Amino acid sequence: MIHTFPTRVYYQDTDAGGIVYHPNYLSFAERGRTEMINDLGLSNSYIRDELDTYIVVRHVEADYTASAKLEDRLNIETEVTDIGRTSFTLTQTVKRDDGLVCATMIVKLVCVNTDSGRPVRIPEILKEKLS
Repeated sequence: MIHTFPTRVYYQDTDAGGIVYHPNYLSFAERGRTEMINDLGLSNSYIRDELDTYIVVRHVEADYTASAKLEDRLNIETEVTDIGRTSFTLTQTVKRDDGLVCATMIVKLVCVNTDSGRPVRIPEILKEKLS
């Protein structure tokens, strides 16, 4: 399953030349992940408060291949590519609405206990919905 989150490039996302500043692709990816979790019927606050779990970024690989510019419409595509015991991996692609890929990120996320910060098994309800 590929989850798609549409957004637009705002002035705050760009550098002085009107091009998306490279770290902002990580913000686009975060929004895409959050919306995917919401669309699965969960929320980060539910996972935190009811399951005593944070989902934290462990590792990111980013490949920037084209520029997005002020007011471009973007689609952030998120796909679960691996699910382990305590972690899962997503491939996230930022595309302009003309289909041009601007960035591809491989993001490894780990579930940790809210009190100890130590890795814990992915909560069963989250694992089921991600599968």
